Amino acid sequence: MSLVAGSGRLPLGRLAPCSFRAKFIMVVGAAVVFDLILGSGIAIWNVQRLSHDAADEVGAGLEKATSEYLQNYITTTVERTNLLFDQYHSEVNALAGAMQNTVDHPDLQATLGDILARDSKVTTPLTYNPGGNWWQNGQGEQSAVTVWGYLLGADKSPLPEALKEVRQSAAFDIFGPGIMQSGPPKLQMYYMGPKQAPILRSTPYNNQGEVFDRVYPGHNGQNWWDFFFPGLYENWQSWMAMPSKRPVASPITTLAPYLDGITGKTIVSFFQPLETPDKKDIAGVVGVDLTLDQMAEIVQSVKIAETGFAFLSMSDGNVLAVTEAGERTLGVKFDTGQSFDRNLSKSSQAAIAKLALPTDDSVVFDKLSLSQDGTEIPYIVLMKQLEPTNMYSTGKPVRREAMTLGFMVPEREIYASLIDAQQKISRATSSILFWQIAAVLLSLLIVLAAVFAISGRITAGLSALAEAARRLQNKDYSVRVDIPTRDEVGAVGVAFNRMAEEISYHTENLERLVEARTTELEGANREIVALNDRLKSENLRLGAELDVARQIQMMVLPKAHELSGIPKIEIAGYMKPADEVGGDYYDVLHDGTRIKVGIGDVTGHGLESGVLMLMVQSVARALQEKGSDDPKHFLEVLNSAIYKNIARTNSDKHLTLAFLDYEDRKVTISGQHEEVLILRGEGQTERIDTIDLGFPIGLEADISPFLATRETRFDSGDIIILHTDGVTEAESPRGELFGADRLCESALRYREGNAEQIIKGIMDDVMAHIGTQTIHDDITLVVMRHR
Repeated sequence: MSLVAGSGRLPLGRLAPCSFRAKFIMVVGAAVVFDLILGSGIAIWNVQRLSHDAADEVGAGLEKATSEYLQNYITTTVERTNLLFDQYHSEVNALAGAMQNTVDHPDLQATLGDILARDSKVTTPLTYNPGGNWWQNGQGEQSAVTVWGYLLGADKSPLPEALKEVRQSAAFDIFGPGIMQSGPPKLQMYYMGPKQAPILRSTPYNNQGEVFDRVYPGHNGQNWWDFFFPGLYENWQSWMAMPSKRPVASPITTLAPYLDGITGKTIVSFFQPLETPDKKDIAGVVGVDLTLDQMAEIVQSVKIAETGFAFLSMSDGNVLAVTEAGERTLGVKFDTGQSFDRNLSKSSQAAIAKLALPTDDSVVFDKLSLSQDGTEIPYIVLMKQLEPTNMYSTGKPVRREAMTLGFMVPEREIYASLIDAQQKISRATSSILFWQIAAVLLSLLIVLAAVFAISGRITAGLSALAEAARRLQNKDYSVRVDIPTRDEVGAVGVAFNRMAEEISYHTENLERLVEARTTELEGANREIVALNDRLKSENLRLGAELDVARQIQMMVLPKAHELSGIPKIEIAGYMKPADEVGGDYYDVLHDGTRIKVGIGDVTGHGLESGVLMLMVQSVARALQEKGSDDPKHFLEVLNSAIYKNIARTNSDKHLTLAFLDYEDRKVTISGQHEEVLILRGEGQTERIDTIDLGFPIGLEADISPFLATRETRFDSGDIIILHTDGVTEAESPRGELFGADRLCESALRYREGNAEQIIKGIMDDVMAHIGTQTIHDDITLVVMRHR
């Protein structure tokens, strides 16, 4: 291939960055790369999808199996815990049943008491302790018996009712020790007398009088029940009168965990009251104590994975039992005071502090993250409620309490096998990806070498065309190309030669064409200048017309000397149009003692609204001069005239319009417009709605069915304020409207001034509210003040 009239041959081996040959190599190479990447990507995606599906399938199965296992495990553990509490309840119930049987048979109770009192091997006499001011039996008995100081007479001897209670409760020594030694381990069992004689029996024997004096100072000066369990005794009495008040059907009441002064251990107590033979009062109470260590045996026996643990919590989040490791994980700490406080809400772990305990008997399955050594560790949490019981906390009414048993286990321990499988699949996928990429790169190198080898022959003709185009750009219009091939590139060469010939021809005639176009543009520019001059003239004419209309509008407004001549009534008006010509209307017409004040608002604003306002003013003045004194007839005739004028001018405008007719300390309001505000001389404020007093003017030919009037007094010191919606709808820069409430407040603020001062004060407040905001509507305000 050669260039005609050219400057030599274009080297075929040259590969410039922007040459067609380079682009050809890039396009073909990119297509091959895309194909290879697409195929490899699909293969990799399939491998990854299969690995993900396998991992998901294994994970779902393992998660389901684990969930079912944990739910079954916690359900079984809850049943074991419920059985443990049932055992304690059964033993308290058995002791209460035995003691209740003696109470229900007073003769048997007295006989047993006498027999046991006479047997010196069983019963030792009570002795007085002057230091503690109480009586107590000696060592070796089945139970310790103490009569407290408030049950002693003036001679320091036990009162008769106390001695009777000691004798009648002696049957406890027969039943209590046997039940104490059977069943699950217990700290102690005891009997307490009724409130009138609360003696204390407890087994096994302990020197309870001295211990109580040391641990509970002041207890010997106050009734046992009021000192230790205020309100509990009264709860039981209310249950006897009305069993439905008992939160849980069981007669047993559980005490919230507390620190036992005798043993120094945290304990839980179960009480069951005995009933008098007539079932109307309490004959005594039996109870059993067990330590939290005994309750924690079930919690500590739970083994889940390597570090999983269980915990037992009250419904308020107070953790009763948990292992030491579990306590650290939960982030709770045991407060070693008289009260037991290890609440989840006080956890150092935010997720534990927000943990919601179950509210029904279903199993709660949840996941949360705990911070351990600066790392977030995912945990699985399961919780289930135990059977409810009656629970007493010091000084509070007995309530329904359902404790919660919870399991916590790190998620990684449960799903360790799944994580291992996922890691192996990930490694296999990475290996496949590596070899796939290596194969793609090798294929790419082979393809690019082949493309480079054949691209020179394919792109030679295009290179010749590119060189010829550069010469043509340099204004060498004689250049031609010779491409012997008959393919698309050859066709382009023929087209290029024709184009070069046409360019040469048009270049010779270019100056003539430019001159012709310049002449045409000059003529068009002169026409534009003439049109601009006409537009300026038209704008000046319209501005003058608007100015005249505005002056006419302002001229027909009431003048100050007209208003000052009205006897006994001060009237002041203010109007500020939004445009050059406004659409608001107000007028004051007076004839002797009769005064007619009108106010209206034409839809929109501008010249057309201003003209309609002038029509209304003219018709109203004519009707007033004619002597029309019926407000409804006045509006009816005015509407008819305005309606016909609007129809003639083919306008879509209309207006709201209201009139106030004053005569002899009475105002008659007619027509539909904004609220009428009246400030009474006595200090009251009235807002009269005019919506039902008329109809928009100019909408209908006959508005008589809609017209009505309302009369109100207007005495000395009263003030009437009329306004258009431009006042109440004045908008602040933040988009807040001035509103009727602000208008009332502003009027009250300036009510001591005359009519002009009131208008000035109100408008100052309105303009301060508007600030830098544009005024969107005409503003009109009229103030009438009765001297």
